[in-house]
Amino acid sequence: MNTYDVIVIGGGPSGLMAAIAAGEQKCKVLLIEKKEKLGRKLLISGGGRCNVTNRLPIDEIIKHIPGNGRFLYSAFAEFNNYDIIRFFENLGVKLKEEDHGRMFPISNNAKSVVDALIGQLKKFGVEIKTNTPVKDVLFEQDQVVGVMLNDGKDIKAKTVVIAVGGKSVPQTGSTGDGYAWAKKAGHTVTDLYPLKFR
Repeated sequence: MNTYDVIVIGGGPSGLMAAIAAGEQKCKVLLIEKKEKLGRKLLISGGGRCNVTNRLPIDEIIKHIPGNGRFLYSAFAEFNNYDIIRFFENLGVKLKEEDHGRMFPISNNAKSVVDALIGQLKKFGVEIKTNTPVKDVLFEQDQVVGVMLNDGKDIKAKTVVIAVGGKSVPQTGSTGDGYAWAKKAGHTVTDLYPLKFR
């Protein structure tokens, strides 16, 4: 039976980036997506053009996050919007700035972004399984040990990244599967509600 260093559940933006980051570290990585295609949310974002990030200063971005956006400062300290711009341009995806600092690929086509990310997965030897729903995340003695697929097959891993999104766009695969797995891992899940952007 194959054992992976990292299994990433979810082939959306977060899952793609997590799998790439693990692959860069020479990990043996499996990316599992329950739908047929990777990057479905990216393909519909920005009206199909993919609003990759925003060039505005971090303080300005955080000011427009609903509620208390200050939680983003720690994430931005690790990988911020300028890092995202450099990341994509280094992959050959040239970006352009539009109103209010929004950054889009010059191609005006989200597929160029998805293709660049899939190219990185291949470069780092990430194994990809699509049309493969995950039934459960497996634990032994409070340690994650892998996942169980809907077909009953277990796949072992030292680390599992849950990147399945919330419930916002069910047609892309975001059906809230990760909430139960997060609870099982000991995390607290708060009540869900739609955000209203300013």
